[in-house]
Amino acid sequence: MFDLIPMTSVHGLGTLRGNAGPASAAGLFLGSVVRILFVGDETSLPSELVEYITALGDQWRVQRAIDGNSAIEAVALSAFDAVIVAPQLADLSAATLLGQIRTLRPDTTRIALIGADANHRAPPRIIGVAHRFLPLPLTPEMLLEAITSLEELRQLLDDPRLCTAIGRVEKLPSPPRLYLRLMHALEEDIDSDTSAIAQLIESDPAIAAKVLQLCNSAFFSAGGGISDLRSAVTRLGVATLRDLVLVSEVFSIQTLSPAEHSAMQRRALLSSRLAAKLLPATSAELGATAALLADVGLLLPGVHNEHEQKQADDPRLGHTEAGAYLLGLWGLPMPIIEAVAFHRQPQRSSVRSFWVTGAVHVATALASGEPVDEEYLARAGVLSKLPAWCEQADAMMGLSLQQA
Repeated sequence: MFDLIPMTSVHGLGTLRGNAGPASAAGLFLGSVVRILFVGDETSLPSELVEYITALGDQWRVQRAIDGNSAIEAVALSAFDAVIVAPQLADLSAATLLGQIRTLRPDTTRIALIGADANHRAPPRIIGVAHRFLPLPLTPEMLLEAITSLEELRQLLDDPRLCTAIGRVEKLPSPPRLYLRLMHALEEDIDSDTSAIAQLIESDPAIAAKVLQLCNSAFFSAGGGISDLRSAVTRLGVATLRDLVLVSEVFSIQTLSPAEHSAMQRRALLSSRLAAKLLPATSAELGATAALLADVGLLLPGVHNEHEQKQADDPRLGHTEAGAYLLGLWGLPMPIIEAVAFHRQPQRSSVRSFWVTGAVHVATALASGEPVDEEYLARAGVLSKLPAWCEQADAMMGLSLQQA
């Protein structure tokens, strides 16, 4: 999970655009050594990839560890800016290794590679310990884009203005504890049965009641009513139940009026369902969760609602950056934090492909009746899909009105 600790060894980062070669990519980092640890054998991490990064110049230092225990020893001895871990290691699972690195060096960027045999899907246990997931075979450009985009986000969240503004908030909303306990349980035991999950949710009767209410709303009801949590887990699936727990906890924070809470929750649920449909199944869960939390910054006092016109002399912090910072404090996965930070202006993200940030941008814009950034969609190569997405949003909007 993401720790808000500055990455002090990389400064002056620019944005990686186009097909950056070794010379242009090296210019992104000014005056500091960038240390990268590759963990895996030649099959997952070929020498050509290591050589490409090494050729970026003297500022880039590359080291390879053949297995997990060797990587732990290397990380314990010295700091790395980024660690890239192959999906299969001889001694440890990738999730176990990344969890150890998180403990030893919380400021190190952790990148997990996903093998083709997993259909480019991040295993559930690795979602909470990796900052970014990249598919194999891995191109040098894709790796550089991942490292630079994560550093840009770190710089945003380490902005002194942002830290000062958040520091003035007398009482930050508490982390969604039941959601995080559920995430932890699933990380520890991905085969948790429905009764164990239901029992965990039942530990908070207020949240359990809210989850059942949402399960029976027009968004999720399919056939007869759901009267118990075990049935809800069976019918809706763990991913949907997890997000219902999240929205129930987050929107229980009493900083808005009841009408504002209700409208915000409906918009979040609509955005979440739509974002999941815009992404492949491998990324749908991340997109759904990120869209649920896209406007979480509005729960903080003294922020500017970026859905509204901002006056030139308005000193307030924007709610997207504030929300991303809050999620960082809560320890949510990096792709979700990144999407919350940039969904209002997706072109600020240096990730060129249409992924979680793009899906959350489209979903929240359509759910709010705002224009979609067509220039961004054209750049990402998905503009032709917009009419179909609009039709999906219109259909779901009807369900939203039924729920209301």
